[in-house]
Amino acid sequence: MKGFLDDANYSVGLLDEGTNLGNVIDNYVYEHTLTGKNAFFVGDLGKIVKKHSQWQNIVAQIKPFYTVKCNSAPAVLEILAALGTGFACSSKTEMALVQELGVSPENIIYISPCKQVSQIKYAAKIGVNIMTCDNEVELKKIARNHPNAKVLLHIATEDNIGSEEGNMKFGTTLKNCRHLLECAKELDVQIIGVKFHVSSACKESQVYVHALSDARCVFDMAGEFGFTMNMLDIGGGFTGTEFQLEEVNHVISPLLDVYFPEGSGIKIISEPGSYYVSSAFTLAVNIIAKKVVENDKFSSGEKTGSDEPAFMYYMNDGVYGSFASKLSEDLNTIPEVHKKYKEDEPLFTSSLWGPSCDELDQIVESCLLPELNVGDWLIFDNMGADSLHEPSAFNDFQRPAIYYMMSFSDWYEMQDAGITSDTMMKNFFFVPSCIQLSQEDSFSSEA
Repeated sequence: MKGFLDDANYSVGLLDEGTNLGNVIDNYVYEHTLTGKNAFFVGDLGKIVKKHSQWQNIVAQIKPFYTVKCNSAPAVLEILAALGTGFACSSKTEMALVQELGVSPENIIYISPCKQVSQIKYAAKIGVNIMTCDNEVELKKIARNHPNAKVLLHIATEDNIGSEEGNMKFGTTLKNCRHLLECAKELDVQIIGVKFHVSSACKESQVYVHALSDARCVFDMAGEFGFTMNMLDIGGGFTGTEFQLEEVNHVISPLLDVYFPEGSGIKIISEPGSYYVSSAFTLAVNIIAKKVVENDKFSSGEKTGSDEPAFMYYMNDGVYGSFASKLSEDLNTIPEVHKKYKEDEPLFTSSLWGPSCDELDQIVESCLLPELNVGDWLIFDNMGADSLHEPSAFNDFQRPAIYYMMSFSDWYEMQDAGITSDTMMKNFFFVPSCIQLSQEDSFSSEA
């Protein structure tokens, strides 16, 4: 049941009733302890099915185009294709991955803000016509290399105009849209809609109010130039919680009814990424080294006044592997100790590091953990987004194995939706789970 990112075939363990994710992790921890202690992922594909059902229940009027760069594991792409989502691709590689699954070009959009000419030509060759653009230079590249392009003007939102953070932001201003529409008219480029993006870090729902108002202005402006506008892309930024999705829907639903009413011929789409995959993947890492340090000399620089020691633990995965997103954003998960320990066992100030010995390779600056030993395991949940990339060759890092699972109830839910492995998911090979609830029996089934 082992799968890697570049596997053409992979298997998915169907879990019997009474067997859960914790049992699966226990068994693979046992197996990896015997065979080298490499880090590994467990992917619960049933959670992706549940997220899609949640989306359909709350925002059915908005078609999701999954952001492929968030997690391009073949099993993820295949199950989303079977569920009927579209795909938002940033590169030729991503477009090819999705196209190989039989996804029609109409269900693929090319969203890179900085496109290589060769990749624009590739999109034209395979019939991917819908793409985003936010400046004149990109518009001219599209005009020269993709005669059938249908462009969404990417407008900036208030949460990324004049940001004090040093992050790169994309999207043109409302003021510049008229100039871009004039350029598009001169270049004979077809503008069909508008895209905006509100980041998941934005806590102010009013940003959607202004973004939708601006989008309506651009639609009206484009009408003056004779463009037929028929698509609105509200971007990503969905965290995955039902509460946030309902909150966003509460804000945008009445505005969509006013600005882009049903029957107007305007298709509403979005680009959820981590929404679908974050909670579906759990990462298990092994402690490979530890240091005891004085508490008042701890890495955070905070003096606690305690005479107790503090610990620095080094794990066999870090920012040059599965924790790459930690370089640009805070970690959205709390480490859990796999081994059982007593409730009254003392907890010590601890920091967690990757294996590179690089000062940037700090995963958790400070947390409270029982004292761990080399060989112990830590579990990180919510690791499905931006974590399954090709790792750096630094220090000979090994790519973690991925083990897929799904409960029978989730599988039946997929079948009820008309999705079967025979007709929709050619690379899926479902095998009965042979998980044993006692650790005397190791789990050694291989795909």
